[in-house]
Amino acid sequence: MKSQRHSAIRELLVKTTVTNQDELRRKLAGRGIHVTQATLSRDIRELKLMKGPTGYALPVVQDGEDDLPEIASVLQDFGLEVRQAQNLLIVLTTMGGAQPVAASIDSEDWEEVVGTIAGDNTVLIICPDNRRAEVLRSRIEAYIA
Repeated sequence: MKSQRHSAIRELLVKTTVTNQDELRRKLAGRGIHVTQATLSRDIRELKLMKGPTGYALPVVQDGEDDLPEIASVLQDFGLEVRQAQNLLIVLTTMGGAQPVAASIDSEDWEEVVGTIAGDNTVLIICPDNRRAEVLRSRIEAYIA
């Protein structure tokens, strides 16, 4: 079922423009594939879809590589500022840049990161404690600068 759903998502993105998750969910439902928002979010992450100004797009694979861009490159391209509120970090990004930033952070498997949540231009990073949040804030600031 998952592979069929992933294939349907890829096919939809090749044939049409999909601007948000709800639109993608509706288009999948039109094909008889009914999913929850949580499942769709997981599919988007697993397929490494990127969200830009025109909507979702399949990742560009070059030279046979299937990896996400390096975190430094992603933060330099999309990151604007990082703010700390105790054990939480907020990374402000360009519009549509939050998802690639969150996906890149998730792929790093940093011990300071419990999890991320991405909007359109803001990433919430949850850290286990204030000290590790401060360490991560310094690292992200160095990449953004």
